[in-house]
Amino acid sequence: MISKFLSLETEKRERMLNAAMKEFAEKGFAHASTNEIVKEANISKGLLFHYFRNKKDLFLFLYDYVLELLMNELVEKMDVTEKDLVNRLRQWAQLKMDLIKKHPDMFQFILAAQREEAPEVKHELERKNKDIIAKGYAVLFEDIDTSRFKEGIDIQRAIQMMIWTLEGFSAQEQQKVKSLSLRPDYYDEVLAETEKYLDLFTTCFYR
Repeated sequence: MISKFLSLETEKRERMLNAAMKEFAEKGFAHASTNEIVKEANISKGLLFHYFRNKKDLFLFLYDYVLELLMNELVEKMDVTEKDLVNRLRQWAQLKMDLIKKHPDMFQFILAAQREEAPEVKHELERKNKDIIAKGYAVLFEDIDTSRFKEGIDIQRAIQMMIWTLEGFSAQEQQKVKSLSLRPDYYDEVLAETEKYLDLFTTCFYR
């Protein structure tokens, strides 16, 4: 069924996905209405359930679809010729912010999904998040040059500290953000704060 859905004409497919993203982002999984989704998409309910067995299938497909699209775009734009880890992290942060600005509706949906507590989907989302994080790190840390690290530094532990720090900072910001309708300079402030952590990594771990 999913392959048939993906073969739909682009305009109709995008209408359905955008309507579902909007409904799930605004109301969460439990309160989202397939009636509202088909109304917004201007399609019949029968057509929606021709491709998706139920609301859960639609929600989880949409989460996979959006995550894959964003991750592929991010990876495509990564300059993998940059071997320095801190510069890779700097590039990753900038690209992520660029994607948020380019696809605010998608990130609004992702943000809502990551806060989702509905038991029908919560464990599936947690598993999917682990998978996508692992995929991202595989790209981020592939073939990096560790020669700039200070002698005697446990490089793997230093990298783990970097990960924990940036993940903690990201989680802290996500707790603050209830909506992506933010003042324009918010993203610049987040990047500036990220830069401070990157500078600290350079001071602590590099020659």
